Amino acid sequence: MTERLWAPWRMEYLDAPKGDGCVFCEIAATPPAKFREKLVLVAQEHAFVCLNRYPFAPGHLLVVPRRHTADFSGLALDEYDAWMRLSRDAVARLRAASVPEGVNLGVNLGRAAGAGIADHLHAHVVPRWSGDSNFMPVVADTRVMPEYLDVSWTRLAPFFADVAGQKA
Repeated sequence: MTERLWAPWRMEYLDAPKGDGCVFCEIAATPPAKFREKLVLVAQEHAFVCLNRYPFAPGHLLVVPRRHTADFSGLALDEYDAWMRLSRDAVARLRAASVPEGVNLGVNLGRAAGAGIADHLHAHVVPRWSGDSNFMPVVADTRVMPEYLDVSWTRLAPFFADVAGQKA
């Protein structure tokens, strides 16, 4: 018999009211001097990489096309290519910086598929280690994060120094 573990805190986050405007469009308009504040590691013409403000693991990255679209078909081929190339670069740099045992790379298309921000396409790059999942989110409504976001940014930023694009 399969047991189920419930994590109702996740639905609370998904259903919570969001601010006006698109958070990714706001980040895309951020000047380089504010990149650290907005957790941006690198910004290119068609896409940018930032830390997820609500991470599942330390170093959880988001690779975001600048164009506001909810689906792949909303991107021109050059935009899609740039976004995918930057995703590949983000995985390589995350591996170098964090030395995870594995990496999840995923895109959630639509709210039902798990997209917390369904209107603006983005990819998640999540470092993983054996045994990194624990029971705390389920039984204690708490995520155990071993690293502050600013520490993650400081640790990861040098690994993006050679990626073409704007940096803080």
